Amino acid sequence: MMEISKLTLRALLALVFFVLTACAAVSSPNEADDHARSLSPSTYHDETGRQDRLAGGVRMITVQTPKGPFRVWTKRVGNNPRIKVLLLHGGPGATHEYFEALDSYFPDADIEYYYYDQLGSARSDQPDDPELWEIPRFVEEVEQVRQALDLNKDNFYLLGQSWGGILALEYALKYQQHLKGLVISNMVASIPLYNEYAGRVLMPAMNPKALAEILALEKAGRFTDPRYEELLMEHFYVEHILRMPINEWPEPVLRSFAKLNKKIYVPMQGPSEMGASGKLERWDRTSDLPKITVPTLAIGARYDTMEPAQMERIAKSVKRGRYLYCPAGSHLALYDDQATYMQGLIQFIKDVDTGRF
Repeated sequence: MMEISKLTLRALLALVFFVLTACAAVSSPNEADDHARSLSPSTYHDETGRQDRLAGGVRMITVQTPKGPFRVWTKRVGNNPRIKVLLLHGGPGATHEYFEALDSYFPDADIEYYYYDQLGSARSDQPDDPELWEIPRFVEEVEQVRQALDLNKDNFYLLGQSWGGILALEYALKYQQHLKGLVISNMVASIPLYNEYAGRVLMPAMNPKALAEILALEKAGRFTDPRYEELLMEHFYVEHILRMPINEWPEPVLRSFAKLNKKIYVPMQGPSEMGASGKLERWDRTSDLPKITVPTLAIGARYDTMEPAQMERIAKSVKRGRYLYCPAGSHLALYDDQATYMQGLIQFIKDVDTGRF
């Protein structure tokens, strides 16, 4: 009897252990799934077999254009076979550098990401040919970069901010079969609506004398006049581009702005962020938004140069959209409402990756 009791006790204890273990395993499937998908630090930083290892993640990629081949600069950070984010900077003609705030967040989230200077920007070739600065040509450039980096529908997230949002949206309309997720940050789907909002809401809220002087300088074509830049900065940029005193603007932002290629920016955007008057003036993809079927995050901010409701409209119009609103942010909400921006962005990427979107 003693032997039977011991065996029975052992069996009961084993059964209890099994049940408790099983319950713990199924009690929180999302947490278990996230844990299984997370990478160890050694895996995230594993450079084994990466052809860009020698240069610290940097690759110069040759792209073909109607004007011949040119090289564009990219840099990879991290290693994650399921999540690879290609960053499209604004401008047009700015640089990747203002995205460096992501260095404080993406590595901890196991997100592999790629800095990229578009043709004509910073570390990429800078041909002086106005015929290159057209949306379709930029779209084909992004596709060639995607191919060179071996990004595909199982891992490829495209994040475009400002002008980069236009480029990301245009890319998705032609090549969304290659995308796992799309992020349109601080950009509307219509430049006419962008201009309408500036004229209806933003300009009337400015100091009337400052606005009059800005418009007079624009009419005279004095876009390089230091006074023009001074007025824009004091009365518009610190309110709607980055809501910090100019002496507190983060160094990556100042570095990126200092390298702005105005031979691209002015013909495409116009002389300033206070509306668009260049080649982009009539750009409007509002009616095409329902064609986008990949998971899409639209990011807007209360004090942006563009109407938050129009940024939310993107999320409502695509087939699978989500809207992230930054209540304290402006056009560079990744800085002036950073916690909201980064949390929402990373959550979207993770939700798509785990199938919870």
